[in-house]
Amino acid sequence: MQKETRIGKVVQYFTNIGVAVINLIDGSLSVGDSIHVMGPNTDLSQMVEEMQINKENVEKVEMGKEVAVKMDDAVIIGDEVYIVTMKE
Repeated sequence: MQKETRIGKVVQYFTNIGVAVINLIDGSLSVGDSIHVMGPNTDLSQMVEEMQINKENVEKVEMGKEVAVKMDDAVIIGDEVYIVTMKE
């Protein structure tokens, strides 16, 4: 069984390169994590394969920071971002 925990919100999206900037409000994010992005017109689940801060690759980002994540599909500013984990 899966559990979804809200960790942040999309604050910017670059259509030409398919990258979302996510503000981590409620948690951290690591490469390899599964995320679910939801909004009025968005329902996207994917694995985080690459993240960047100031054009530098990072493996983990802590709460309170903004990170750029390559998305599999378009998202919209204001969409909520959830981390997906397995319930024990």
